Amino acid sequence: MRGNRPFLLLIFFLWPISALTETAFAGPPFRTDDPEPVEYRHWEIYVASQDAKDNEGWAGTAPHFEVNYGALPNLQLHLIAPFVYVKPNSGSSHYGFGDLELGVKYRFIQEGDWRPMVGAFPIVDLPTGRSSKGLGSGQVKTFLPIWFQKSWGPWTTYGGGGYWINPGSGNKDFWFFGWEGQRDLSKMLTVGAEIFYNTPAVKGEGGQTGFNVGTIVNFTDEHHLLFSAGRDIHGQNRFSVYMGYQLTIGPHEEKKEDAASLKKQD
Repeated sequence: MRGNRPFLLLIFFLWPISALTETAFAGPPFRTDDPEPVEYRHWEIYVASQDAKDNEGWAGTAPHFEVNYGALPNLQLHLIAPFVYVKPNSGSSHYGFGDLELGVKYRFIQEGDWRPMVGAFPIVDLPTGRSSKGLGSGQVKTFLPIWFQKSWGPWTTYGGGGYWINPGSGNKDFWFFGWEGQRDLSKMLTVGAEIFYNTPAVKGEGGQTGFNVGTIVNFTDEHHLLFSAGRDIHGQNRFSVYMGYQLTIGPHEEKKEDAASLKKQD
């Protein structure tokens, strides 16, 4: 769970999405995700913005809201509600609510001394954005991935991949694979990088290979600042940048607040 510990994420981040409507959101701020769910009865809340530029213009979120909740041990509920914009080099710009993302992350193998953690994180994109304005895909899209993770001291690496069910005129179902490595430089700062690849998602186009680098700054156990950036190595020559604030809350934090309140009364 990249929220409750020093995490990495960015000094910038690439989100090579086909204008934010052909690919679902991934683990902030990377496209690659991990199998670790939010702790039981804890919350992760993000307010973030990400922008992508390719040869056709700009697209992004301004902002998007992400909520993750540990509903059960080893099980996380996930939602992203984005406000998106498109600003093509030619033509009209548009802004409005985008496609809603829902998911469930389930960890079914715990990490051991040499055994990696393993989990599934199926995601569904609902066509709540206006596809006629370029603010949504107009289709229900589904991602079915498996993720792996292993840590050694200050080092953590995770990755995996899955299959996108990608309906729509001119679209193709496709595979996505990604791998990330990160290191805790201190309790406050983590840095890392990822590389990813997806097979063609649109008929007549090729696949895509890209990378991201990033960092996360942990001001406290509850408050975090995330940054990242990256671009395509092969593909549509897309560049993206991400910046977000993350709040993590749960029973542990509530107990600390109660203890502080009792101390003041004494």
